[in-house]
Amino acid sequence: MGNGGKAEEPRPGENAAPDHQMNDPQVVEDRLLDYAARIIKVVEALPKSSAGRRIGDELLRSGTSVGAHYEEAQGGESHADFVHKLQIAVKELRESNYWLRLLRRSGKLPANRLTDILDESNQLRAMLSKAVATAKGKAKTAT
Repeated sequence: MGNGGKAEEPRPGENAAPDHQMNDPQVVEDRLLDYAARIIKVVEALPKSSAGRRIGDELLRSGTSVGAHYEEAQGGESHADFVHKLQIAVKELRESNYWLRLLRRSGKLPANRLTDILDESNQLRAMLSKAVATAKGKAKTAT
């Protein structure tokens, strides 16, 4: 804890699972849960200004809902429902990524504080986007 008493967050590459584990829903669930926890920490670090509160509310909503949508997808009532819920998770990741980039650009938080979570956001978005494309491909071959 060499950063003024704050717990250091793991860097995305340090705990990243090997590629073959990305097909394991538990690995993805864990990464999404960690992402949501990190989003909460970012929001709590924001200034209490009107912009900080507004952006924080949007980031908290979108960043923490990704994992919930992924969990819902796992229990989808049909293949189409599964794909739809995964697509919503990707949209929420895109939105949270926007708010994180806005925080960096506006200087509301130091850029170095946001680098790792932006990287993780991009990795998760790529993973879930690939899962959507794969699931859509399976749906086309099944018809």
